[in-house]
Amino acid sequence: MQFSDVVGQDLIKQRLLADYRSGRVPHALLFCGKEGSGAWPMALAFAQYLLCTGKDPMADVGMFGPAAATAPLDHACGRCPSCLMAGKLQHPDLHLVFPIYKKQSKPTYCDDFVAEFRDLMLADPYASYADWLRASGAQNQQLVIYVEESDAITRKLSLKASQGGYKVCLIWQADKMHEACANKLLKLLEEPPAQTVFILVSERPEHILQTIRSRTQRIDFPPLAEGEMAQALVQRNGIGHDVALRLAHNAEGSFTQALRNGQQDEEQQLYFELFVSLMRLSYARKVKEMRQWSEQVAAFGREPQKAFLNYCQRMVRENFVYNFRRPAMSYMSDAEAQFALKFAPYINERNVVGIMNELSLLQRDIEQNANAKIALFDFALKMIVLIKDR
Repeated sequence: MQFSDVVGQDLIKQRLLADYRSGRVPHALLFCGKEGSGAWPMALAFAQYLLCTGKDPMADVGMFGPAAATAPLDHACGRCPSCLMAGKLQHPDLHLVFPIYKKQSKPTYCDDFVAEFRDLMLADPYASYADWLRASGAQNQQLVIYVEESDAITRKLSLKASQGGYKVCLIWQADKMHEACANKLLKLLEEPPAQTVFILVSERPEHILQTIRSRTQRIDFPPLAEGEMAQALVQRNGIGHDVALRLAHNAEGSFTQALRNGQQDEEQQLYFELFVSLMRLSYARKVKEMRQWSEQVAAFGREPQKAFLNYCQRMVRENFVYNFRRPAMSYMSDAEAQFALKFAPYINERNVVGIMNELSLLQRDIEQNANAKIALFDFALKMIVLIKDR
């Protein structure tokens, strides 16, 4: 992964390069940004840059000849053995940590899933947590970075660097670390071995222990500009300019969402149909059908339920904004916008806060392992009253 493969975020690229050139690379970084902002691709690119042995113009004259002496310093060379290995996420000094599930009762480590994780990230470094759920075969299980992983990290980083340079530990979805795992890593984060760099990546940094956050240098990734995303969609995915602009506008700063919008995947279509169904059933007060709706969503499993509730909150917000008749503020697909023509008036100043509060409470209950059928049906019944409040 090269810096040039990361969409936008040029200021952060320059900051990281400046840290390296000044010899002040932090030993622990925390990249924070919403899904699709590029925090993880940037972590991959910076890791390859640190591991590259050909980025110093004078380092590889003997290996590549005089031409190497004029090579620029603002990206990994892409040719040295370290770059070739890092580009495949198989560098011996690049350690990948990510949430997993227990296959058996015995301890399970990230190395047990690393082949699947590499395949996913090599295919799409902007892959989401939901993509990893499917790729890992987790089904209804929640993914966690278990306490045993801290021992594996400590053991790996205690070894001498294979290539004699940096050792880099990338922790994807760091907010999924079990508290016991995070506590065991505190000392290592505070005093890591020489030339060891931790890069933690999180979409929800507030869920990371404060003691961990205080030992890292935080870098926040802002949402991507629409123009940057549109340009990337045209150049990388061969999408027409007008379509790319529409996809970028509806993505709300997330390149992952822009790609997802372009694919029109079945999951998003299902979520849309379920949302429309609930709103219509609530308006018609069809309690029996609402119970059946609740049972259908309850059968999804916890993580898909959480993803669906996130979608519901987005749709409520978008329909509320739609009432202001400001197209530039609308971030909906064609099908969603068509539904909003008649539905948006039902989401207004009198009920929008109540609906969003109920969705937040429902999401909390789902995360805390409440009975999904009861929680969803209770929410559906409350929508009968809320949706009528025009």
